[in-house]
Amino acid sequence: MNRYTLLFIGAGFSHLAAAANLTDTFHAAQASDPAYASAQASYRAGLEKLPQARAGLLPQISASASAIHNDTDSSAFGKLDYTTKNAAIQVLQPIYRKQSYTLYAQAQQQISVAEAQLSSADQDLVLRVAQAYFDVLQSQDALRFIQAQQAAIAEQLAQAKRSFEVGSATITDSNEAQARADLSNAQEIAALNDLDLKRRALNRIVGSTPGTLAVLGNTLQPVAPSPASLDAWIARAEAGSPQLKAQRAAFNIAQLEIERNRAGHYPTLDAVASYSDARDQNFGNFQVNNKTTQIGLQFNLPLYQGGLVNSRVREAVANQDKARADLEDTRRQIDLTTSQAYLGVTSGAAQVKALEQALVSSQTSLNSSKLGLEVGVRTTLDVLNAQQQLYATQRDLAAARYAYLLSGLRLKAAAGSLTETDLAEVDRYLIPAK
Repeated sequence: MNRYTLLFIGAGFSHLAAAANLTDTFHAAQASDPAYASAQASYRAGLEKLPQARAGLLPQISASASAIHNDTDSSAFGKLDYTTKNAAIQVLQPIYRKQSYTLYAQAQQQISVAEAQLSSADQDLVLRVAQAYFDVLQSQDALRFIQAQQAAIAEQLAQAKRSFEVGSATITDSNEAQARADLSNAQEIAALNDLDLKRRALNRIVGSTPGTLAVLGNTLQPVAPSPASLDAWIARAEAGSPQLKAQRAAFNIAQLEIERNRAGHYPTLDAVASYSDARDQNFGNFQVNNKTTQIGLQFNLPLYQGGLVNSRVREAVANQDKARADLEDTRRQIDLTTSQAYLGVTSGAAQVKALEQALVSSQTSLNSSKLGLEVGVRTTLDVLNAQQQLYATQRDLAAARYAYLLSGLRLKAAAGSLTETDLAEVDRYLIPAK
């Protein structure tokens, strides 16, 4: 990692520590997330498959040299002590090698797999950042609602105690309020722990402890997906899903593997050329220097390999069947994922609207309970129940809004069209935390 990369990461983290929306958090994750870095490295490794396969179609050049000392006792020449030196160069150009051509075609498909996997990793990072970000916001909301409920319970507890002291209420109201206060204290501890865990989960992706995050405002107006047809989204997913693209390429590779193994029966033809220079071969008083140049064609035809080629073909056919089944399984899973995300958006939009109306009703119920307590037709327990219902509705509404936004991102990911721009769209609904 060079100095400029470190500066970029540091700048991203510094900004994240001050204030961050979804896009800021995503940029920090791009620079720091280990899973995304692993996917990028895997992509770079995958790109090397093509030049490796191309090498099998290009000339192969080799050079050799040797210097050998010989100590010979010959009946014809007597005792000889001499050094043999040799240098040679050889060039081989494949003319026809069916297996090499097939390997090159497979490498092209492997590039498609690498590209699809990187695209999938890009979208996965967007989803993981959004999920972790909203998990933190939801935990913050839960803690805030519990603390607001604590304040309301404390007020009701104090009022119940005063009413009991003047004889206008029974000890039951005080006991009930105290029980609710104790319960809310336990809930606050659990909420604090949950918030800490959610912040650590976000930290795992962005590599630094998140500071203040922008929060969801009240301007979100849920709408139905566009196009408003599940079949249209499924068609988009089957055409654009990176997982499906990778699986289709894997199936093509499996098909080519059959062809490559069958080529084990085929002949090969190469053009060969060589040049050698052998010097200082001393036989008694004789010195022999040989320079040899050769050029020609080299033909090879496999006749029998013990059934190895046929076995490999059968293995490749079985692997093709597996790849076909994996492709169909992936297609069905994509269809299911798309359907779930689509229904998550449609039902989420309806749920948000319903909870918004429920929130109005809960606030009205609380106001009525407080008024009823003042005139003596409601008890402290009635007010506490109404307050609890109000905060529960607020919590559920916030959770429904997050779920709606996440479902929209998942729907686009299923269709293979999720990008950083979609995070910027969500950022329009975020406001600075108070």
